[in-house]
Amino acid sequence: MNDLRSAVRSLRATPIVSGIAFLSLALGIGASTAIFSLTNSLLLRKLPVRDPNALVLVTDATAPGVRAYAPGVWESFQRVVDVFDGTLAWSSTEFNLVPRGEAQIVRGAWVSGSYFGTLGLSPLLGRLLAESDDRRNGGVDGSVAVISHALWQQHYGGAPAVIGSSLMLDGVSFRVVGVTPKRFSGLDVGRRADVFVPFGTATLMPEREGLQITIMARRRADQTVEAATVALRRLQPQIREASLPQDSRWRQQDRDAYLRDGFVLLSGATGNARLRLRYEHPLGLLMAVVALVLLIACANIANLLLARALIRRRELQVRAALGASRWRLIRGLLAESLVITSVGAALGIALASSASSIVVQQLSTRSNPIYLDISIDSTVALFAIAVTALVTLLSGIVPAVRATDLLRSSLLRSTDLNERGRFLGPSAALIVVQVALSLVLVVGAGLFLKTFSSLTAVPLGFEPEHVLIAAVTAADARVPPSQRLQMFQRVRDAVLSIPGVTDAAFSFLTPVMGPILLRPIEVADGGATPERDRLSSVNLVSSGWFQTLRTPIVAGREFVDADRAGTTPVVVVNEAFVRKFLKPSNPLGQVVRFGIVGPNVGSAEVVGVAADAVYSSLREPAPPTVYLPLAQLQRVPPALLALTVRSETAPPLQMARSVAAAIGTVHPDAALTFQPLTEQVNASLAQERILALLSGFFGGFAVLLAGLGLFGVTSYSVSRRRREIGIRMALGAAPGSVIRLILGRVCLMVVAGVVIGAAVSTWTTQFTTSLLFGLEPRDPETFALAAVLLIGAGLLAALPPAWHASHVDPSVALRSE
Repeated sequence: MNDLRSAVRSLRATPIVSGIAFLSLALGIGASTAIFSLTNSLLLRKLPVRDPNALVLVTDATAPGVRAYAPGVWESFQRVVDVFDGTLAWSSTEFNLVPRGEAQIVRGAWVSGSYFGTLGLSPLLGRLLAESDDRRNGGVDGSVAVISHALWQQHYGGAPAVIGSSLMLDGVSFRVVGVTPKRFSGLDVGRRADVFVPFGTATLMPEREGLQITIMARRRADQTVEAATVALRRLQPQIREASLPQDSRWRQQDRDAYLRDGFVLLSGATGNARLRLRYEHPLGLLMAVVALVLLIACANIANLLLARALIRRRELQVRAALGASRWRLIRGLLAESLVITSVGAALGIALASSASSIVVQQLSTRSNPIYLDISIDSTVALFAIAVTALVTLLSGIVPAVRATDLLRSSLLRSTDLNERGRFLGPSAALIVVQVALSLVLVVGAGLFLKTFSSLTAVPLGFEPEHVLIAAVTAADARVPPSQRLQMFQRVRDAVLSIPGVTDAAFSFLTPVMGPILLRPIEVADGGATPERDRLSSVNLVSSGWFQTLRTPIVAGREFVDADRAGTTPVVVVNEAFVRKFLKPSNPLGQVVRFGIVGPNVGSAEVVGVAADAVYSSLREPAPPTVYLPLAQLQRVPPALLALTVRSETAPPLQMARSVAAAIGTVHPDAALTFQPLTEQVNASLAQERILALLSGFFGGFAVLLAGLGLFGVTSYSVSRRRREIGIRMALGAAPGSVIRLILGRVCLMVVAGVVIGAAVSTWTTQFTTSLLFGLEPRDPETFALAAVLLIGAGLLAALPPAWHASHVDPSVALRSE
C-alpha cells in the first residue's frame, strides 16, 4: 500500500504527463475491449439455453454456412431421426403486425412445437409453445403465439394482461400464450425475433407454406459431434428419399446429387449467425489493430516510466544504499505502472460499451437492424483483466529492471549516468518499435481508406439522390391474391398524385439490396452455352421503374402501362446480358426463354436494353439481368414489393409521411418501412466504412503516440546533454548545427522504425487481400505515403526540443553543471 500511495503522489506531481498516459491506455484498453465484446457476441457467446454445448446445427456441404431446407426435409427428419435427445426447427420471417390498430413489420420466426422444449427454456410469463400447438391450422387452443420480452415491453408496457390477448399477424388472429425470457431473442445471432408461431399455422397463410427451415438437434450426453454425424448419415437415404422434390423440371443428375449430399453437423452452442461469414475476418483484423495500438501505448508508458525512474535516480540510489533490495525498488516502480494501467482500464471499460454500441449502430440500417448482446459478461471481464495485467507487465517491467540495472552500476556516484546518452538505449529501442508498429497501422489504414474511396467511385447505373424506398406488404389476408396486382397499381397511382412526387414504381428487388434472384434462361441461337452458365438475375418491375431510378435505356424502350396480361410478353435486359447471351449488334426482338432444360416456363421478346446497374454488391460487376413487367405475370405477384418514389422538391424521409398517408387510402392495414436509397447504398458499404474509420482513427492515434514518445525522449535527451551542448556552442557551434545533430539522431530512429515496419507490413497486408478493392495489398503509393507521414511526424515532434537546445546559453549550461 505504501508503494501505491507513493506512486499516486508521484503521478499527481506531473498531471499532464500522467493524464496523457491515462488517456492512451484508456483508449487502447477500451478499444480492445469493445472489439472483443463484438467478437464475443457474434462468435463466442453461448446461447442462453440449457446446456448449449449439446446443440448441433444440421447442414451439408452444398453451401457456405448453415443450409436451410424445404419443409419436406424437416418432416422426414422428424419421422426417422431418433439418435438425438431432441430436434427442433425454425424459419426466420417478417410479419405484418397490428398490435393496437397501427400496422408495422416485425421480425419473427415460424418454429416447431419442439422448439422451446428442446432448448430447455422456461417462460417469463404464461407458457411457451408445445408439440400440441404445432398442428395444421392450429392446435387445441387454436392459433397461438409467443412474444419476446422486448415486444412485451415496447407494445404492451410489460402488462401481465397480454396473456390471452389477440395479435394480428398478416391479417390472421393469434392468441398470445407466453413471453420468452429476457435474454432470449431467437437462434439467429444478430437478428431479434419478436414473435414465435408454430409451423402448423402456416396453412392459415397460403403465402407462407414455402418456408426455408433451419434444423437443430440436441446430442445425447454420451454422444460426440462425430458420432452423431455418423448416426445421422446412416439415416440419410431415408430422409433424402422421403423429401425428394417431385418437380418435373429436375433432371436425373439433380436427383442423384440431392440424394448423395451428406448431412454435416456443426456446433450450435453459439446459435446460427449468417453475419459471421461477413464479419468474422474484419473483426479479426480489428482485434489485431487494437492489439498493435495497445503495444504502442505500452511502449509509450514504458518510456515515460523509464524517464521518471532516471529523474529519481538519486532518491533510488540513497534507498539502495540504505539497504533497499533490488526487488523492493522494482516493486515501487511497478506500482506506478499498476496505477496507470488500472486507471486506464477503468476508463477504457467505461468507454467500451458505448464504443461497441456505436459500431453496431453503424452496421445496422432501418430495413436491416442488427441486434447483438454486447453487455460485459464474464468472458469480456476476464479479457479486460488479462489485458490490464499484461499491459502492467509490458509497460512496467522493462523500465523497472533497466533503471535498477543502471542504479546498481552507478551507486552513489555524483556524476551523471553516462552523459553522452547511452542510457537512452532502451528508450531508443522502444521508439523504433513504436514507429514500426505505427507504420503497420498507417499502411493498413491507407489500404482500407483507398478501398472505401474506390468503392464510392464505382458507377451505380442509377441516381440514388432524392429517392425513397418503401417496403409494402400485401400479405394481409384481407387483400386476396387475385386482387394483389390491382392493389399495388392503385397504391402507385395514389403516390404519384402526391404534390412533388415526379416518379414512382414497384419492383421485387431494389438496387444494392444484397442477394439477387437467379433463374436459368435459354436464348434462340444462343450457341452451346453450358447449362451452369445459363443463369441470369431476374427482377420484377412495374412501368416507370427505369425512369424513377434514372437508369438509362441504351436501346429500345422501357415498360409502359400497355405491357399487361394478354399482350405480347416482353422483357428488358441489361448490357451484361447482351454481352453474354445475345447478339450485341441487334439484341432487340430476340426471344428469351425461362426454365430448366425441358418444358419451358415462359418466353418473351426483348424490347429494351438498360444500362448495367449495381444490385448485389459494389464489389461485383453487374450480373446479366432480365427485367420482367409485373403486369404480365401469369401467377400471383409477391406479397412484399418495394415502392421506389422520386421527388425533386423534398428530402426522402420528409416524403415518408405523405407516402404513408397515400398508401393508407388504398390499403389501411399495410405495414410500411422506409429507407432513402442513398442510405441503402451507404449501408452496402458498412463493413468498408467501419474498417476505414476505425483503422484510420487508430492509425492516427498510433502516429500521435509515436510523436509524443519521440518528443518525450528527445526532450529528456536534450536535458541530459545540456553540458555537452553548452560546450559545443561555447566552441562556436551554430544553432543550426545543434538542431541538425539532434534531428539527425531522431531521424535514424524513425528511419529504422520505418524500415522494420515496412518489412512487417509486406507480410501482414496479405491478410487484408479479401477486404481490398481496386488495389494490391503491397500498394507502393500507400507504403510511400505512410513512410513520409511517419518520418514527417517524427521530425515535427523532435523539432521543439531541438529548437530549445539550439538556444541554450552556454554560460548558464556550464554553470548549472
